[in-house]
Amino acid sequence: MAEDIEEIRRQKLAKLRNKAETGGSEASTPKSPSKPIHIDGGAELSETFAEYGLVLADFYADWCGPCQMLEPIVETIAAETDATVAKIDIDANQQLAAEYGVQGVPTLVLFADGQPAERLVGMQDEAQLRSVIEAHA
Repeated sequence: MAEDIEEIRRQKLAKLRNKAETGGSEASTPKSPSKPIHIDGGAELSETFAEYGLVLADFYADWCGPCQMLEPIVETIAAETDATVAKIDIDANQQLAAEYGVQGVPTLVLFADGQPAERLVGMQDEAQLRSVIEAHA
């Protein structure tokens, strides 16, 4: 968790430096992190939406077998696509899960500019996830 927060701080600092160097003009959307970001609460999720244009939210549970099988695929997606992957533990974030209508895990919701664009429930293969992301990139 502390590593994730530190990574977000580094990214925000780089963004601020870039803004200062370019005279305040906004650069393009920052490059998505190469590892999934663990989200703890609605505020963190909102910050992630604000910072990145395309966010794949992975609603999961530690006890869920398909979620564990999906984890390496989601990590590959984070490393190799333009989407930022946000991992959300439904047990620790029940309110967020309810807010986004998560009734089963794993549930993947692709957000484009902060708005839900696609919803995938259950185990997904890498090709399917890449296809969905490319359609909204």
